[in-house]
Amino acid sequence: MFGNNKTTSNSTPKTSSGPGSQGLLNSLVVGTSIDGIVSADSDIRIDGNLKGTLVCKGKVIIGTTGSIEGEIKAQNAVIEGRFKGVLQIEDLLQIKETAQVEGEINTDKLSVSPGAKFNVVSKMSASHQSSTKASTNGVGASYQNSLS
Repeated sequence: MFGNNKTTSNSTPKTSSGPGSQGLLNSLVVGTSIDGIVSADSDIRIDGNLKGTLVCKGKVIIGTTGSIEGEIKAQNAVIEGRFKGVLQIEDLLQIKETAQVEGEINTDKLSVSPGAKFNVVSKMSASHQSSTKASTNGVGASYQNSLS
């Protein structure tokens, strides 16, 4: 009854990470640069620079000092820094006020904070099966039909 702190094995953990990776966080710190392909089974935070492809089964966080140029495929993403390229997010994409995002996005749900620089072509659809073209123009964000 009260005071019983016993946990059961049939409870489902509430994380965005894949199975077996509960509570794990990968990190690319300030001052680190990678060119190439990065794969992560658990969440990953980028505070350094990545040029290439990032595939993540959990959440991708690009910190305020982080920068990615290339492609991201992930379950969820939070962008506070810079991103240029193609974003494929299965569930929720959050663009914070300090973010600079340019390129192409495909996501189910989108949140753009006021002040974010957000110049993209976007496709929004449930599970990306029947995508339709949509322009996204959040408060404080700008939208361009084509990028040079």
